[in-house]
Amino acid sequence: MIPRLICFLLLAPLAAAPETVVKGRRSVVLDGNSAQLVVDIAGGSIIDFHFKDQPLNPLTWDPEKDKPGVRAMGHFLCLDRWGQPSAAEERNGMFFHGEATRVEWKVPHDAAAENEFVRAEMSATLPMAGIEVRRRVRLSQSTAFFVVNETVTNINKLGRVLNMVQHSTIAPPFLDENTLVDSNARRGFMQSSPLPNPEEPSVYWPQALKDSQPVNLRHLTDDPEPAVVSYTIDENFGWATAVNPAQGLLIGYIWKTSDYPWFNVWRDARNGKPNARGLEFGTTGLHQPFGILVMKGRIFGRPIYAYLDTGQSMTKSYASFLSKVPRDFQGVQRITYESGRLVLEERGGTAARQITIQVGDLFPE
Repeated sequence: MIPRLICFLLLAPLAAAPETVVKGRRSVVLDGNSAQLVVDIAGGSIIDFHFKDQPLNPLTWDPEKDKPGVRAMGHFLCLDRWGQPSAAEERNGMFFHGEATRVEWKVPHDAAAENEFVRAEMSATLPMAGIEVRRRVRLSQSTAFFVVNETVTNINKLGRVLNMVQHSTIAPPFLDENTLVDSNARRGFMQSSPLPNPEEPSVYWPQALKDSQPVNLRHLTDDPEPAVVSYTIDENFGWATAVNPAQGLLIGYIWKTSDYPWFNVWRDARNGKPNARGLEFGTTGLHQPFGILVMKGRIFGRPIYAYLDTGQSMTKSYASFLSKVPRDFQGVQRITYESGRLVLEERGGTAARQITIQVGDLFPE
């Protein structure tokens, strides 16, 4: 029998220091045997998730790459809001998408290998919002997936409304004209539709409308309009995938709909080429300041904001995964999660292929 101390020392090379520097930026690096995950400290963004034997990283989006300091990149957290502040809030210094990407995150100790995972913890305080957020990340040692749990606490003396949206953003070289986006999203609406009833007309995934003409949001070439479309999820778990068959890679997300009832799609093109795609899931589907959200209340019977009383906390989770795919892969028709397995069913035909990923219990109670 090997003593526990020796076991820990044997696993120690897989640990990561909170002060690791990646491309000149302080980062937390989680190294598994199958994949590597990198989290930026100055803003808390997940900036890299790739197979160890295939360096292609879908999360390369960095619109201010020449700017030092805190900023949003890759997959970032929108907190305490999704979208713009009110005019008065903006005058007081509130940021678009909130403060989570505008502060330095704290990393209390090194990431460490523990059983089948490499684990890390980090936290941030949002001073204007009066919110604390604690994040726990676990990356599988043997399989390319990770799970994030985030606990948000209202440290104000009064209760308040807020929103929390995961802004996963894929970009070139993974994103190009070949990249296909799939989801189990259902009914939705264009953010460009006028208030007070932007849900009219409604659409169904993957369809949207531009000038009353149908647009298939699975694809992006040179025209990003409509740029932002929001959809509800009818199943217990929401999921979204992006796959580039020509490059043989898929990235996906799965989350509990009770945590995040909305899937929001953002598309951007530059110089006639795809530049970014937001696979965003969260507590709201309306990209407006709080005053408008409170007046509207719900869309399609779904809430569009959350509420935390003073001292109250809420915890939400999601998982992300990578898969290698054949170069003729047609996209994802369906994802099932049961008995510790994710099963991805390919689109099209009676002989559609399946991809199975062993993940265990992603969302333990």
